[in-house]
This record gives sequence, C-alpha cells and structure tokens, in this order.
Amino acid sequence: MDMSGTERIEAPIGAVWQALNDPGILRQAIPGCESLDKTSDTDMSAKVVLKIGPIKAKFEGAVALSNLDPPRSYTISGEGKGGIAGFAKGGADVALAADGEAVTILTYNVKAEVGGKIAQLGSRLIDSTAKKLAGEFFSRFSELVGGPATQDQALPSA
Repeated sequence: MDMSGTERIEAPIGAVWQALNDPGILRQAIPGCESLDKTSDTDMSAKVVLKIGPIKAKFEGAVALSNLDPPRSYTISGEGKGGIAGFAKGGADVALAADGEAVTILTYNVKAEVGGKIAQLGSRLIDSTAKKLAGEFFSRFSELVGGPATQDQALPSA
C-alpha cells in the first residue's frame, strides 16, 4: 500500500519538527497508541491497538528515524507484530516547508505492507482504514501543535 498527502499545519516549522520528534505528542496523536517510548535519539518502541474491519489487534513494535535533516525532513520506519492477526511494516518520508512564519506544509509518502489475517481483509479495506487513521493522526497532531488541521490532499494508491 502506498499513500501520500500534504497537510497545512498552523505552527512554525521549528515547532512542527520538535513535535514530530516528541514521543509525548506522537503518543497522543497516533490512533490507538497505548505507549510510545524513546529508546535512543532515533529509536522508539510502541504499542498500538487497531481495529481493521472485523479484526482488532494489539501491535508491539519498533520505530526508527533516519535520513534526519532538521528541521526539513526525515524517514520514519517501523514494524509491528499483532500476534495471530499478523504484522504491519512500512515507512514514511516526511518533509516540512515553511509557508510564512506561522504555517508549515507537511508532505508525506508512505509505503506499508501487512501480512497474516489482516492481509486477507483485502486492499480496499486496508487502504480506506489507513487513510482514515492518517486523517485522525494529522487532525490530532495539528491540534496539539498549533490549531485545526487543513487537509490539502491524501491520495491512497494501490
């Protein structure tokens, strides 16, 4: 599954960068996140509960940040195991650009794959769930960082 989009966040680029690297902010913004703990400057461990169609699973996994170019971009990647429900792994390239002094444009490109029972649900359900979760994340993230989010585009593709 591939998905990309652009979000307009009502906060300066420095504040958005700091929030993207703050486990406390991310924990509050990630749908279903039970814990997100920094294990190093570039690594975190996470526990997330998600419901995808009829399957509800608790994923435990690791998240790593790479290709850091503060405050402009990074790559975030991770892998989670959900027991008998299966696994999810993937990553996102995230780029920030200032739009004046108080607004930041965040662009993301996500590549992810799932396996196990979750993969049997079909790509349409998985894609629509991923788009919904991304929307929830960016809405909450934007509220936490500066104000209501305005979504320019979120385009899932198979």
